[in-house]
Amino acid sequence: MDRAPGPSVRLKLTLSYAGFLMLAGVLLLAVVWVFLLRYVPEVIQSGTDVPTMGQGGRRPPSPIIAPNRADLEAAFAPKAAAMLVVLLIFGLLGGWILAGRMLAPLTRITRATRQAGDGSLSHRIELEGRGDEFRELADAFDAMLARLEAHVAEQRRFAANASHELRTPLAVTQTLLDVARNDPDRDNGELVERLRVINTRAIDLTEALLLLSRAEQRSFTREHVDLSLIAEEAAETLLPLAERRGITVETSGDIAPTTGSHALLLQLTTNLVHNAIVHNLAGGTVWVTTGVEATTVTLTVDNTGERLTPTLVATIVEPFQRGTGRIHDGHAGVGLGLAIVKRIAEAHDGTLTLTPRPDGGLSVTVRLPGAGARSAR
Repeated sequence: MDRAPGPSVRLKLTLSYAGFLMLAGVLLLAVVWVFLLRYVPEVIQSGTDVPTMGQGGRRPPSPIIAPNRADLEAAFAPKAAAMLVVLLIFGLLGGWILAGRMLAPLTRITRATRQAGDGSLSHRIELEGRGDEFRELADAFDAMLARLEAHVAEQRRFAANASHELRTPLAVTQTLLDVARNDPDRDNGELVERLRVINTRAIDLTEALLLLSRAEQRSFTREHVDLSLIAEEAAETLLPLAERRGITVETSGDIAPTTGSHALLLQLTTNLVHNAIVHNLAGGTVWVTTGVEATTVTLTVDNTGERLTPTLVATIVEPFQRGTGRIHDGHAGVGLGLAIVKRIAEAHDGTLTLTPRPDGGLSVTVRLPGAGARSAR
């Protein structure tokens, strides 16, 4: 935004300091006048000194000279004016120095802000000294820069991974088409089927990216929903897939009311149950549980499977990261399932927690604000 140039903050503070000092000097002089000079009479009667013996036994009395109010005012006014001039000069110089020292941290913050505006997010202010308002501002700005740097790095990593994932099916499609063109006598039935599978994967990946963008932008209408009903709906939708793999899906828990997008929360639950099935062992079990805590509602999806390390669990939320123990069938997904779940949970002011189960498998818990807690907020 273009702004007209104006006086600097340092000049404003200097003038404020000098003005305050001048006001204090004027008040001090007013106090002297009110409590001292005003009690001096305007005319002082001349008196005589103590008589002494002289010729004839007495000496004539001599007059006593005492300053009256006019004399004191004549002597006081120039000194007061000179003092005010000294106070003004002292206030301007001292205020300029003090303002410079006080605003020095702000200069560093401004410099760091400009560097961040130019694209350098690695710079930190790291303001030393004890805590005060400037230190709190600098620490908050450093924390914001750290989050922005991590977010930008994540977005770049996500863009690179998305480009790779989208390029792969396109490259395979191009290869198959080249093979078909160079071999006209080749049976096209198998080629068409492979192209259909690759195209379906590309469509699924595109839809997942659009859903991820929608969740990040929070462009949805909030309504009252019940996580327990959503859990039952997701489990019923994926029941045929579970039956084909011999996996048992069990749902239980309490009514869990919250507010949000029914479609996005259904997608969240479906992704969790789908991952619990495809990352399971043949003949395993999936448990879907809902609950209510003090101010939150929870959705927990547990599954059996191979033992997972905490290091692996910490990475599978990242986009296009795939864990071990996946059942390799037509439902392998595009590697965005848990990333979408995390974004949807954050868009609903919730959290996502992944914990490896001691006996193998994974426990995933989503916590969302309860309907009452969100209304109070």
